[in-house]
Parts: sequence; C-alpha cells; structure tokens
Amino acid sequence: MEVPVREAEVTTSALEVERKYDVGPGTPVPDLAGVPGVTSTAPAEEHLLEAMYVDTPDLRLRSAGITLRHRTGGTDAGWHLKLPAGADREEIRVQSDAGDVPAELASLVRVHVRGRDLVPVASLSTRRVVQRLLGPDGAPLAEFADDTVHGRPLPDGAELLWREWEVELLGGGRTLLDAVQVQLLAAGAAPSSSSSKLGRVLSRPRAVDGEQPWWAVGGRRGGRRTAGATVQAHLAGQVAELVARDPQVRRDLPDALHRMRVATRRLRSALTTFGPLLNRELTDPLRDELRWLAAVLGAARDAEVMRARLLALIDAERADLVLGDVREHVDAAMARRHRVAHDQVVVELDGERYLRLLDDLDALVAAPPFLPGAREDAKSVLADLVRRSWRRLDRAMAAAERAPRGLRQDELLHEVRKDAKRTRYAAEAVEPVFGRPARRYAAAVTQLQESLGDFQDGAVTRQVLLEIAAAGQPAGENAFTLGRLHAREQALAEAAVADWPLARVAVSRKRFRGWFKS
Repeated sequence: MEVPVREAEVTTSALEVERKYDVGPGTPVPDLAGVPGVTSTAPAEEHLLEAMYVDTPDLRLRSAGITLRHRTGGTDAGWHLKLPAGADREEIRVQSDAGDVPAELASLVRVHVRGRDLVPVASLSTRRVVQRLLGPDGAPLAEFADDTVHGRPLPDGAELLWREWEVELLGGGRTLLDAVQVQLLAAGAAPSSSSSKLGRVLSRPRAVDGEQPWWAVGGRRGGRRTAGATVQAHLAGQVAELVARDPQVRRDLPDALHRMRVATRRLRSALTTFGPLLNRELTDPLRDELRWLAAVLGAARDAEVMRARLLALIDAERADLVLGDVREHVDAAMARRHRVAHDQVVVELDGERYLRLLDDLDALVAAPPFLPGAREDAKSVLADLVRRSWRRLDRAMAAAERAPRGLRQDELLHEVRKDAKRTRYAAEAVEPVFGRPARRYAAAVTQLQESLGDFQDGAVTRQVLLEIAAAGQPAGENAFTLGRLHAREQALAEAAVADWPLARVAVSRKRFRGWFKS
C-alpha cells in the first residue's frame, strides 16, 4: 500500500541529542533527582504512542540513517522526519492528523526515494512514562522516558516486545547525559544494541552477494594499495556528500549550496584527473551532467556570496560616504536574486534529469568502469596523474604571465584559477596515500587559487554593482556609494593581479612537488 503525499501544514525543527539503553522488564527506575546539576524531577506522565514508519520497499531511508513516521498520542503527534546531523539527528515535525506524507517531508527525502513508492514498513505501540529533569530555576534540562514497546515489521512480520530507556536533552549540556548514564548503568541498564526502535524491528542479516570486487577488498593487491581503490573511495565520499547536502539545499540552510556545489566539482574534477584509469566513454557523459548540476547550483550560490560581499563592503565604508538607504537597497536586490535562483534550484532537484544523475553516480560508485591501470600500485600511478595536473597548471601560469595586461590576461588568469582548483582537488583526493606531502601541496595551490579568486570575485562584483545602479535607486538617492564600491573593487582586483606571480613562485617550489617528482 503506497502512502500518498499532500501539502504540508505547520512545520518545526529541532536537533535531537539523546541516548538509548536496553533494560530488563522488572528493572526499577533510579531516582534521577540526585544527578549532578539536577535539583528535582517533574511528576511522571504516561502516554500511549502509536507510530507507523514508512520507507521504500528496499528500505532506502533506513540505509541512509533516516526515519519517517506518523505518530499519534503524546505531545508531538504528527509526522516526524529524522535526518542525520553528525553524531546526533535533526527532527523535523509536521503537526497533522492525516495519514498522508506531507509534501515538504517527501521533498527532503526525494534524493533517496527517487520516484519509488513510500509504503508502511513497521508499526510500533509504546507505553511511555516520562519524567523531566529540572534545574535550579525549574527549567527542564532533559527528558527521561521509560518505554515498553511492541513492534512489528509490515505487512506481516512477527511482533517483538522490549523495554528501553531514553534520555533526551532539552536545555542541559552533554555532560548531563554522562551524569545520567552513570545512574542508569548502575541501575542495570546497558547501552542500546540498536540505534533506533525502527532499527530493532527491521534488523535482518546482511546478504553477501558473491565475491567482492578486487578494488573493495581492503583496496589492496599483493599487499599494496591499488590506485582504483583510492579513486573509488574518493568518488564514494563525494557522492555521499552531495546526497547529504540535498535536503539542506532545499531548505536553504547556511553553507549548504556551497558544500553541494563543491562536491559536484570534486566529482567532475576526479573524473578528469583520474580519467586514464576509467572508461571515458562511460564517464564523460557523467562529467557533462555534473557540469550542468554545478551551473544549476552556481546561480543561487553566487547570489548568496555576492550579497554577503556587497554588504561587507558597504559596512566597511565611512558612514558619511554611505548615502541614503543604499545598504537596504542592495540587500533587497540581492535577496530577490538569491530567492529566484534558489527556487529554480529546487525545481531542478525535483526533476528527472537530476534523479537520473543520482542513479548514474550510484552505479559509478558501485562498479567503477576501471581500466587495467587501476589495478596497479596507488603511489606510482596516482603520482603520475597528479604530475600531469601540475604540468597543465604550470603551462597555464606561464601563458598568463607572458600575456600583456588586459582582457586577454584576465581570461588566462581565469583558466589558471580553474586549473589550480583541479590540481588542489587531485592532491586532496590522493592524501590518503601520500599523507602530509599531498596535504602541504594542496595548501600551497589553495593559496594560488584564492589569490586569483579575489581577482575573479572583484570582476563579478563590479558587474553586479553596475546592474544594481542601472536598475535605479529609490527616489531621492544617487549612486555615489555604488560608484565608490566599484572603484574600490577595481583597485583590489589590480592589486590581486600584481600579486599573483608571488603565489605562482610559492606553488612552483620543488619542495612542495617532490612527492610526485615533477
């Protein structure tokens, strides 16, 4: 039975910081009022909770550490989506009695579901006895729950019965969790054998489908790490990063656009740098699609960056040189630009082209189309590929340095920046093999990239200032401040161009490049 999707109602979000414990049916609850920092406990409350968990038939959400459920009873009835947030989880709630998945929550898991049906996969009935642990001022610090749970896999699994304790922070710090844990372990509890109630209900042996591929068996051949294993691990990490940022981008959370675009660029760069180890007929179309996705994310990210840059420039001006409401005008103009671009990002992330790309990336990670060279020793093969990347960067720097100052040199410097970024990504990708030398080399190239980034960002900023000025100012104001900002950006860009040869000298030092013998 598929669970329908409907428009969302009232949505809230909170970071869930909790610990779970297994406990026997007859174990008494200890007195938690004596925990350091806790002065009293509120009277216990009892709730009867009924929850239905939904997932794809192949449990794609559970594989990603995500739970989506509808619960009745208690103080937070409605739909709950729990997303990984480091060692903790973020819980997003939609208050609703309806049994249809809210559209907002369905959107946040689309990167995993990808058009598959969402169906009921488990039901849980919980008798919960809750105590709140209070501080000196009576404010709640944490919530202790004593749960007796009946769980059943759907549609026709056998019922399980167990008891567990759960402690969730409300206003206290993590040290409080440590103090409570001492009391609970002393009372006979043990850290939970399962990370969630759903995980306990749906636990099953992991199937082993035949022999693992050569690049997955410790990444070694004849006692040595293979080039293919290193490349596959890097690709897998960047795909995982891209997927993890998808729901954050949809919600327009800070830095989400940046991190998703960087993952996209790193993937594309890896397919270029490590192209000699891969079947390019299969990977070049992926590179093209990754270029498209980076462009989709780029407009919104650029507007986000430019808004912050322009406001910082205005704030750095002397107050008597900021005429009228220029800050408010710039802020509003760039906020509109970002909003339009972000809306388009969400449209594309909901589209079939993006979902096909995700499937293709999964296939790439599961079975990279390696050529025979990928089976060779990682150090010798990957050093050669990083050396190729360096030589391309070196040629680009030489061409830019020879060019006369002007538009042509500007274009060549932009190419240098792109090559520097690719070289940096290559060095970072092979750091697991080469360690500190690769890390130091990547840091040196990053300085070159950032130096030229100041130049490129200045060019874009000047263009945006011209567009804002051309669009007109509010009545009674003039464009004096915008003109000053344009002139300042021009001066900064000229300084960056003058200084970039110093960055070139630094990145060209042989002590940074000895590990790949350029």
